[in-house]
Amino acid sequence: MVGYYFVFLLIPLVLGLAVQGWLKNTFARNSKIAVRSGLSGADVARRILDQNGLSDVQVLPSKAGPLSDHYDPRKRTVNLSEPVFAGRSVAATAVAAHEVGHAIQHATAYVPMRARTAIWPIAAFSSQAWMFFLIGGFFISNLSGQLFTIALILYAFAVLFQIVTLPVEFNASGRAKQQVAALGLADEREQAGVSSTLTAAALTYVAGALAALLQLLYLFLLARD
Repeated sequence: MVGYYFVFLLIPLVLGLAVQGWLKNTFARNSKIAVRSGLSGADVARRILDQNGLSDVQVLPSKAGPLSDHYDPRKRTVNLSEPVFAGRSVAATAVAAHEVGHAIQHATAYVPMRARTAIWPIAAFSSQAWMFFLIGGFFISNLSGQLFTIALILYAFAVLFQIVTLPVEFNASGRAKQQVAALGLADEREQAGVSSTLTAAALTYVAGALAALLQLLYLFLLARD
């Protein structure tokens, strides 16, 4: 099982750390490039929202720290971290436009987003509970098979959520690039920086989904043995 552990867990971990490092470096580099429009991330988000008939969606500062940007479909708010909300850079433009992309998905009932929302409650529970059943399988020998099976099923829901997240994130990035170009929020050179920022962010989701899928395979082999 040591060989399985190396292939299914350590390699994805190293890959994930590498992608995270690339994202931070890409964001930091593009954060130093000011957009000629002079618009902050909040301005960009507001401009795209209004142009898409979403004037009722609020743009709010997030206090959770850098890279905590997100769209909340329950409150219908675009929440931007301080470097993005007030930043007037290529990176701020990219991230703000991406989060608005999620707001547009919500407004247009984008199917993968609806699927992710439906799966979320189960995935949230599963991602917390599966480990308890796995540990129980190691210590309760007469129930080990059943507990391992439950752990696998629960973790599978968490993995499914990450896989469904991929088209949602890539689509939001595609919408962001389209909106930035169509509304003239960045010139041609700045659009290249927007694209590189969004690509780096998207790859973190790919790395996360790959790591989760390989861990699921590892758990399957562990349960089988």
